[in-house]
Amino acid sequence: MASVIRLYVDHPLAIGQLVPLTVEQSHYLFRVMRKGVGEKLEIFNGVDGEWSAKVIQSGKKGGILLCENMSKPLMLPPNLWLMFAPLKKSRSEFVVEKATEMGASQIMPVKTDFTNLECIRQDRLESQAVEAAEQCGSTFVPAVLGLQKLSKVLDVWGDRQIMFCDETFSGKSLDLSRLSGPWAILIGPEGGFSTCERKRLKAMVQVHRMALGPRILRAETAAVAALTLWQSTIGDWE
Repeated sequence: MASVIRLYVDHPLAIGQLVPLTVEQSHYLFRVMRKGVGEKLEIFNGVDGEWSAKVIQSGKKGGILLCENMSKPLMLPPNLWLMFAPLKKSRSEFVVEKATEMGASQIMPVKTDFTNLECIRQDRLESQAVEAAEQCGSTFVPAVLGLQKLSKVLDVWGDRQIMFCDETFSGKSLDLSRLSGPWAILIGPEGGFSTCERKRLKAMVQVHRMALGPRILRAETAAVAALTLWQSTIGDWE
């Protein structure tokens, strides 16, 4: 049985709503997937849930869908942010993809003292989040923020708990289940955190140092491991 095509659309969804397709979506649907008028697919916008839709107009540079009925309500992920130092090449895209699949509600690239990159392709990371949501069956797409300095983010930090993944930590890890409310996971760059950053983070009452096993993980692996630990303990995997 062929898998159902899912598309993210930037348009309100409701019974009888007409939804225009972008040039890129039309190319994918009509050229790559060889779909045409009358074909069915699932669409979502991150707000109105998932809807069954039908192609009523197709063309090389555009198309129109008709919403028929809601197939799945909006399912919000836990109130969990992922903060990570951006990585070279496609590794940042990998982190965004996996964070979306694993239920992060917001993704925040942060520049630490040892971060090598000065800028990111935010549009590309946003597209990666959309593609991941389309593939994993999610009805929600996490916001991907622009690159911010970690120090400035911490300057205005509120009450949100921070799971600080510290490769130098060897003590007993925190029992996450004892603390409820919103959380953020913080993953550092390949070179780790600076002495100044560690001192500041350790002084914050919202910060909880965590070990991710006896081996030093690559940054993208650490992100997946930390998300798994959090979700399996106090997230929506329970």
